[in-house]
Amino acid sequence: MTNRLPSFLLLAATLAANAQHTPIQIHADLTDAPRKLYHADIDIPVHRGPLDLITPEWIPGAHGPDGPIHDITGLRFEVDGKPIPWHRDPVNTYEYHVDIPAGATTLHAHLDCIFARAARTSATLEWEHLMLYPAHIPVREIPIQPTVTVPAHWGIGTSLKPLTPYDPQHPAGGTIKYAPTTVEMLEDSPIMTGLYFHEYALAPGISPQHFMDVIGPTAASIIASPETIAQMSRLVSEAFAMYGPPHYTSYHFLILVQGAHGGGGLEHHESSDNTVQTDFFTGYKPSVGMAGLLPHEFTHSWNGKYRRPDGLSTPDYATPMQDNLLWVYEGLTDYLGNLLGERIGMVSADQYKQDLALTAAEMDATSGRAWRSIEDTTFDSAMPRNGGGRGSSNAWSSWKRGADYYPEGDLFWLNVDTTIRNLTHNKKSLRDFLQIFLQKGGSGVPRVEPYSLEEVEADLNHVVKNDWHAFIQTRLYDVQPHVNTEGIEQAGYRLEYTPDLAPGMARELTENPSFAPWFSVGLEVNEDGAISDVRVGSVADKAGLAPGQKITAINGHVFTLDLLTGALKASTPIQLLVQDEDTVAPLTLIYTDGLRYPRLVRIPNTPDLLTDILTPANPTRPQP
Repeated sequence: MTNRLPSFLLLAATLAANAQHTPIQIHADLTDAPRKLYHADIDIPVHRGPLDLITPEWIPGAHGPDGPIHDITGLRFEVDGKPIPWHRDPVNTYEYHVDIPAGATTLHAHLDCIFARAARTSATLEWEHLMLYPAHIPVREIPIQPTVTVPAHWGIGTSLKPLTPYDPQHPAGGTIKYAPTTVEMLEDSPIMTGLYFHEYALAPGISPQHFMDVIGPTAASIIASPETIAQMSRLVSEAFAMYGPPHYTSYHFLILVQGAHGGGGLEHHESSDNTVQTDFFTGYKPSVGMAGLLPHEFTHSWNGKYRRPDGLSTPDYATPMQDNLLWVYEGLTDYLGNLLGERIGMVSADQYKQDLALTAAEMDATSGRAWRSIEDTTFDSAMPRNGGGRGSSNAWSSWKRGADYYPEGDLFWLNVDTTIRNLTHNKKSLRDFLQIFLQKGGSGVPRVEPYSLEEVEADLNHVVKNDWHAFIQTRLYDVQPHVNTEGIEQAGYRLEYTPDLAPGMARELTENPSFAPWFSVGLEVNEDGAISDVRVGSVADKAGLAPGQKITAINGHVFTLDLLTGALKASTPIQLLVQDEDTVAPLTLIYTDGLRYPRLVRIPNTPDLLTDILTPANPTRPQP
């Protein structure tokens, strides 16, 4: 690529500037990872006088004050081998105060971290769990050099550049020293390590290089099929075609294979930290959400890491973040990640459409939308990310709303995409916006280019003139009692409900057995009859049902979900026996509309823009 040489020149200049200051030396010892203990020894250049040190609190990608202070233990400080006292700041408890004695040039710190994401054969290190550095200084200005020790024979996946000879195909474990960087970039450069490790090269012929580093519980679990490697290579080429040149010098998909359901991902500039289910590489058929996981985190390298809302572009990890543009940071990325998951063949077009119908239906059935805007769901401090959303353990979660800027973002950005296509007679699309928005300042080494709402609107207007300010205001900043389906309809489809379960929805019913009662009477109930949520304004709400109660009988028979579904299908009054703490009482549901399952249907005599949107830049690929 033509930008590769300037990228390395800029990187060299950055390292040269850092070399003017002695870097902090941090040694992460992960040999106790099987016991869920990490250790760090940190040498910090100092001079005489008071010194304020700090650990990260506001974590990039988490969008909130999720620092691991409650897991940091065993802290001690030494100068020339002699301990010196310290005390914690009584207001900012992430900050520590020490007094450096005369003549000292290096402060040695040791700390341990109790870390749940470690196991007998694997470990993941997000550096906020071990970092300690001077407070009140922009983190991009603090040089630091990492060294990592892992158990014998463990392999290491990371975007850090090793100075010690390291062969990823024949990992020996032990100690690896990496090139100096900054606290900002080290925070963005996780380590994933394990006994069963394999690194796969992706997208041959595309520069810079891309890798998939896989770690799992067994040797068989990390064997990726040629089809998977081809899909991941297509992901790289599809992303380049959609977003333009990248803003990294290499990229590593760090993938931990673990558990039955996976665990999500976390974005970084030059890598992503991902957890997938144990059978991900051995015949697993992903849902749209799981198919979009790796594309989602990869997209974040452009949108979220390089281009970042100005309120999230803080100088350090002590300054509170402002989350109100997460509908761009996360919402746009969610739309693009799911889209690329289909384009590379991890899911079919039919699966994508069925998931889109489900997303729209679930958002429409979120009762909290009656009082709370989509933009308001971005504020972590007002309502934690996991504090709402259907399926949460919190009572009345639908009434609270959760991180709805993710699924609502899918619908909003589809609306933007189809609006651009309609206004330009399908000559332009969201891609034209992305090529402008994600390429400010050109490609090259990782850095942050902040943006504002005004810039988003201006870039959309550069693609096609429209009142984008009002477009955003009405759909995101104003309360909308019903879900925005304009994008679906402009794409040539309509959201409908049917009494018959579409074939693609059968999987959703398996994963969420109360699928039918939720869309019919607004009731989420477990297989044992325990009510986990009730939609405000629904038949279940008007009947007096509430989370925490338990349905013990239906029409005189012991409760089962099949009995409830059958009663809803019959559309006759349903007699319930409901346990509430230590009391049991009868209750009647009056419902006559039958079962309601969401689906998309084609609108006759309209262009099928959704098929255009789902068509990959490289259309030659097998269907899943």
